[in-house]
Amino acid sequence: MKKKTFGLAGAVILIMALLLAAAVSDGTWSSKEVQTVCDDLVSACLESPAVGRSISAKRGNQAPTVIVGHFSNDSSEYIDTTIVSSKMETAIINDGRLRFIADSGIRQDIRSERQDQQANASESTAKELGNETAADYMLNGSVKSIVKTVKRNSTRTYYVYAQLTNIESNEIIWKGDSEVSVNSRNGSVRR
Repeated sequence: MKKKTFGLAGAVILIMALLLAAAVSDGTWSSKEVQTVCDDLVSACLESPAVGRSISAKRGNQAPTVIVGHFSNDSSEYIDTTIVSSKMETAIINDGRLRFIADSGIRQDIRSERQDQQANASESTAKELGNETAADYMLNGSVKSIVKTVKRNSTRTYYVYAQLTNIESNEIIWKGDSEVSVNSRNGSVRR
């Protein structure tokens, strides 16, 4: 009986190892590559002279505020671009040079809570309506990919484009891109 259990456990471990190997070397990008691309873009944005001038100009009051908008998937494969925008949000918040505004879904939840407080909380603790901080800039962009196949070896190159736009004037104050390539044969990544 123990031998069969070990055999079944061994078979399950072997199957899981094969699935993991296939997932790692299937030529698609992993969370590590997504994080690298997002960190590169946010760093490039924050080091940009135009963004630096904007930060300096607002220093007297407070740092400029940013909201992350839509990142479109312009590739031929399924890519959850909310992962890209979420990693961008995290990098912006953790950098500390810019303030960050919650996305529209979260703002709606908070507005609903404030509205509820007007009717149900004590006057001294209810949060006031109409005191939201507006975003100065919106960061948005797109993800594209190209697949190059030679014999049984394919390389996918993912391009992430981003831009920071002044919400009041529609002026693009920064634009950048980052790329990562993943090889399906050995899983190697080149940038």
